Amino acid sequence: MEKTWRWFGPNDKITLEMLRQIGVEGIVTALHHIPNGEVWTLDEVMKMKNYIEERGLRWSVVESLPVAESIKYGGSDRDGLIERYKESLANLGKAGVRTVCYNFMPVLDWARTDLDYQNADGTTNLYFNLAEFAYFDIHILGREGADADYGADTLARMDAEVTPRMDADARRRLVENIIVKTQGFVNGNISENDLQPVEKFRSLLELYKGIDADTLRANMAYFLNAIMPVCREYNINMCVHPDDPPMPILGLPRIVTCDDDIEAFLNAVPDPHNGLTFCAGSLSAGAHNDVTELARKYAARTHFVHARICRVLPDGDFRESSHLDPRLIDVIRTFERECPDVPMRVDHAPLMLGDGEMGYNAGYSFHGRMLALGMVSGIMATIDSEQK
Repeated sequence: MEKTWRWFGPNDKITLEMLRQIGVEGIVTALHHIPNGEVWTLDEVMKMKNYIEERGLRWSVVESLPVAESIKYGGSDRDGLIERYKESLANLGKAGVRTVCYNFMPVLDWARTDLDYQNADGTTNLYFNLAEFAYFDIHILGREGADADYGADTLARMDAEVTPRMDADARRRLVENIIVKTQGFVNGNISENDLQPVEKFRSLLELYKGIDADTLRANMAYFLNAIMPVCREYNINMCVHPDDPPMPILGLPRIVTCDDDIEAFLNAVPDPHNGLTFCAGSLSAGAHNDVTELARKYAARTHFVHARICRVLPDGDFRESSHLDPRLIDVIRTFERECPDVPMRVDHAPLMLGDGEMGYNAGYSFHGRMLALGMVSGIMATIDSEQK
């Protein structure tokens, strides 16, 4: 697989020169300075492409070309937004950038409750505490009927373990972790400049009142059918990111959570340019998913791989696991054998060796990802030697 790295543009503290030194071959990035729903002009696309190539690398994957909320919930302006999206795709195609990762998750891109969970070895990592998430939903967001979405054990743990320690600072950190810091750094709906993020978040949830999973699936198929002619003309592969976590949250429908969901959207738009970003981490955060079987089943329709893995705990919490987890090794073996040219990037690595002092985006450390890339590179080299 092609070894790629998510890079957040010229202002990223991790430079392209640094990435060349650690064996990165391709760059995964986006035009983060362009607001959601606006056209990526050919001039802006070429500026980024040239910037990357002048430093000896290539722009391998766009992550992400964001899909506007109105396209997802089927607003009155969605056709105009889709036309802009098609224009951006065409400009990427003219520049020779042919893999586009996107998601169709309503409102939230990904959700964690702790961005600095202390590991036993002194590193920190991302963590999802189901009882803390329930507290946010019920007591901070105040969503009507929220308590019915959680089991009795989770509610009991919330009352016993979470509520007693939720002072003003703890509540503020939970809001920042769930709806600000995990969202705002990549064209999210809420930024760190928003003075009332919870109120804004409530207004975003209101947009999806009456939108169920079937409606969201229909809207996704409508979007994909509209853009496929452009994808065919320029040979652009669209690859949707699985929902993270892969389950309904906050009363919102989620439609890329499991085997049945993946099969449904691939069959709804059977064009080979409609494919999957195989994020082993997102899929493994659901105990219902067997990621090794899913990798084998969908390798032919996978256009991009996120190499990470989660460990689901008995109480419904989940945490990032080692990049040497046997399940991830099996996933890498599948893609290295079945589609060796597919771009792959390591993801959500721990903060270590001073990473925490650098202000890196949550989940996107330098030393942690460098270690993960070394691990995955070794796995790939071993698999390649087995095939000789």
